[in-house]
Formats: sequence, structure tokens, C-alpha cells
Amino acid sequence: MTDYSSGLLLGAFTGLLLLFSTQAEAARPYIDDKKAPENRHDLEVIQKHLMDTLPAARKATVCIDLGDGSGSGVVVSPEGLILTAAHVTGGVGKEFTVIFEDGKKVKAESMGVISTTDCAMARITEHGTWPYVEIDRDDSSKLGDWVYSLGHSGGFDKERGVNVRLGRLVQVKDSTVQSDCSLIGGDSGGPLFDLNGKLIGIHSRVGQRTQENMHVPVREFLKNWDALQKSEFVGDGPFAKRPEKGKGFLGIGTEPRAEGGLSVHKVGRESPAEKAGLKAGDVLLKMDGVDLKTKEQFQDLLKEKAPDDRVALELLREGKTETLTLRLGER
Repeated sequence: MTDYSSGLLLGAFTGLLLLFSTQAEAARPYIDDKKAPENRHDLEVIQKHLMDTLPAARKATVCIDLGDGSGSGVVVSPEGLILTAAHVTGGVGKEFTVIFEDGKKVKAESMGVISTTDCAMARITEHGTWPYVEIDRDDSSKLGDWVYSLGHSGGFDKERGVNVRLGRLVQVKDSTVQSDCSLIGGDSGGPLFDLNGKLIGIHSRVGQRTQENMHVPVREFLKNWDALQKSEFVGDGPFAKRPEKGKGFLGIGTEPRAEGGLSVHKVGRESPAEKAGLKAGDVLLKMDGVDLKTKEQFQDLLKEKAPDDRVALELLREGKTETLTLRLGER
């Protein structure tokens, strides 16, 4: 009886393995393994995959409006994590606007960058639940696979919407993949999908010919996920410039105060201090939790800061204390 039961269990287990194996195999479109479509049915298979997965991919693809330019990105979590290119965000802690295809605008800020491979992460800073796509965490794409790219080519255009380009992977390397999907400026940072609608790459370098374009595979993002989430600047590559200490700019004049702290006697026009609301007559008590005693000490603290670094200033205004948090500009 025991042997018979064990045989049944073994048979059932083997059957399940075969079933899962068959399903996993079925998940990869057969058309990916064909050198070229051979008939109408093959073309209809490609079309069906595209039509089934495109709506969700479009909803999660965003335009990154930097004010003096734009790129693309894609949301990969309901909390609003965005993957894009390092040369689009340009660094850590930068604030910008994200625009969804339906025209909805939300605030966002850049997180970590990998300057050697053009990876960047950002996050939406407004509360909400956002449309997102699944990442190909199994790194299953292969040379020759059918893929499609999305992006806000040339900037956001609500009437036109997101541009869609179908192609194939024509080169696969460790930190780069190449497709023949046509890309132009503004597509940078946008997503590359397989036919199952999973994210497999981010647009990096637009080639001299529109059909020769390089993408960062998602495995490069996954490999550096913790650093990206911790807003670290990694590497000294060509895709983003490392922040330089001592070049942070606040834009105020101060003088020591007998009772302690530093009195603000001048606030520069259009300076980060003015934009944050600092006024002449305010008294600075602390910077990032450190008591301010002399001008020299204050300057030494600022020398440790780089452009776009965030600082918290505790100040005394009209007898009340309050805290202002701002980002430094660049000298």
C-alpha cells in the first residue's frame, strides 16, 4: 500500500513538473526562435502579443520633463519607482516633473545612478498608486528575440502619445544590448519590452543610424538595485558627472550674533536661499543639526556640500523657530 501510494505521489509530482516545464516553455513565443516570419500566422502571433501587452506598457511609460530638456522612463512599482538612463537624470537628488501618457503630471526626484553603464532610478514623490510594468527578473531575453521600444520621442505630445517601434535584438553583451528599433532624441531612458510585455532594457545610446541603438539590460539595474535605492552615485563613467564638494551654493550673507547663531543680513536674488524662503533678519541656529557659532564654521560645513545636496536649516524668525529644507545650487 505504501509503495503504491509513493508511486502515485511520484507520478503526480512528475506530472506537475512536466506541466510547469511545458507552461514555462510556452511562455516564450515560438516566433522568437524563427529566423524570420514565414507566413501570415507568424505575423498575427507577433501582432497579438503586441496588442495584448501594449496598453499596460504605455500607461507606465513616462516623459521626464527636466525643464531644459526631456527624456523617457518607465514605472516599475505601484509606489512609483522609475527606471531610466543616468544621462537623463544627470545625478542624484534632482527634482523634475513626470508626465504620463494621459497628461497627468506628478513631481519626482532622481535616486541612484550607475555612471559607467547609464543606469538610473527615480521615484514619484507624490502619494498615490501608479501603473507599472513587470521586470524580466529571469533575464530570459536572447539574441534575435522580437522586442518593442516605447518613448516620448522629442518630448511629451499628448495628441501623438507614446511612440511604439517593433524590432529584434541584434546584439547581446554583458552590459549592453542592441536592437534595430528606431529611436530618436527624447526616447533616452525609455523602456524596451519583450513580446510578453516584460521590461528587458532601458534606452541608452541613440546610434548615428536610427536603427542602431543601444540599451542597458535590466540585469545591470538588478545587480545594482540596493545602491540605486540608497541614492548612491556609483562609478566615474561618462553618463553622469559626480557631484563635487565645495561647489554647493546657498546665496546668503551672515554675521555673528551675540546671543548665538548667525544673523542673515543679505539674501541673493534667485538664489536657492531666496527660493526656499530665507529672509534678511532671519537667524540661523543650526545646519543639519549642528549648532552654528561662527561664519567660518558655517562656511566649513558648506564646503562639505555639493550642488543639489539637501540641507536643513533651523532658524529663528519673529521669535519662533522653524526648519527650512532646501537644495544647494552650484557656484
